[in-house]
Amino acid sequence: MAVSRGGGPHRDGGPAGPGSAGPVTTGQERRAGRGWQDSLREYALEVRGSVREGERGPLLVIAGLIMIWIVFQGLDDKFLSPRNLSNLSVDIVGTGLVAVGIVFVLLIREIDLSVGSVSGLAGAAFAVLNVNHGVPEWLAVIVAVAAGTAVGAFHGIFHAWLGVPAFVVTLAGLLIWNGLTLYLLGASGTINIDEEGLVASLTSRHFDDDLAAYAVAALGTAGYFLAARRRRRRHRATGMPYLPGVEIWMRTGLLAVVAFAAAYTLNRFQGLPLALLIFLVVLVVSDYVLRRTRYGRRVYALGGGVEASRRAGIGVERVRVAMFMVSGTLAAVGGLFVASGLTSASPTTARAAGSGMLLINAIAAAVIGGTSLFGGRGSPWSVLLGVVVIQSIASGMGLLGVQDAVQFMITGGVLLAAVAADALSRRSQARRGRP
Repeated sequence: MAVSRGGGPHRDGGPAGPGSAGPVTTGQERRAGRGWQDSLREYALEVRGSVREGERGPLLVIAGLIMIWIVFQGLDDKFLSPRNLSNLSVDIVGTGLVAVGIVFVLLIREIDLSVGSVSGLAGAAFAVLNVNHGVPEWLAVIVAVAAGTAVGAFHGIFHAWLGVPAFVVTLAGLLIWNGLTLYLLGASGTINIDEEGLVASLTSRHFDDDLAAYAVAALGTAGYFLAARRRRRRHRATGMPYLPGVEIWMRTGLLAVVAFAAAYTLNRFQGLPLALLIFLVVLVVSDYVLRRTRYGRRVYALGGGVEASRRAGIGVERVRVAMFMVSGTLAAVGGLFVASGLTSASPTTARAAGSGMLLINAIAAAVIGGTSLFGGRGSPWSVLLGVVVIQSIASGMGLLGVQDAVQFMITGGVLLAAVAADALSRRSQARRGRP
């Protein structure tokens, strides 16, 4: 049985349980010191065993994404064109940023149904301040993002300190903030933002120098390799399961192929999009906070159990409020990217964001990527795979001219399948005595 690698710091392995005969030899430890052929063979067997036992992982999501791309490319040869893939890399950012905030809330076993309304509120607040009242763009952006943070704090206080279920609080927030957005837009209706301004450039700006995309690919690959080696040394020194050097090289090589292929594709159109670069930076920072800081470990611990967290001295209420503040902040930032792509804020888009596809797509992206609805398992990087799957379906159907009704049904089916797989995985692990 493969060692679980996903979820958080508390899932990296540990001592043998009560009644065990002695130290448990993991697949990682058995592979250490072997030749690369034996390591590869044993790793493949472990992956197959994990899938049979119900454990989800990125490989299944990647396999599904490849199938989606093959199908849509067969139906329309423009799907995998550099132009469409470049547009896809920009389209994922708004939803992806909202989904990263959802991950923070899901990790503590809660849900935030207001993120769509908060994103619409941020876009409307920016447009009203900048266009209608002449507030400088940079200041309007700060106010819009701060409004998202304040909304998140409002939800967190009602939930953590007053004991109102998060579902109820954020459902009420969905209606309240959507109504406030429509009130702000008022009789003016659609507000067009400056197409040459700061916010509009978030999705229209590209780095046309080929070196920029390749530099990001090289930096990401090197960063992963160094982090993996550092983690291996630390785990080996403390007696925890660790990846052998051969496997680290294999993973780094695969990442390099994907990263440089993506850079090459982007450079064939307009270069590296600024929106994609910002999204990757947010993923890196979010992952670092969750996996490499004491506060992040508290978040995973709270997702593992509330009472155990209290006994460990964790301020449960403060952590909950902070997670909703993160969700509100990232929802506001995502709303600015949505407004940037549309170069406007309107009542129609506000209604759609508040109660429509943005909310559903953000939750679906988080869950499809591997974040559990039951808390304690997932990472910001899971959003990247999930949002690419969701947006690939939308992009492919847009090229084929498929009705929105069909897109809704397919997206809902994919979300249901991901949640069902998560539930089956939990049940399978419970039968084997794993947390």
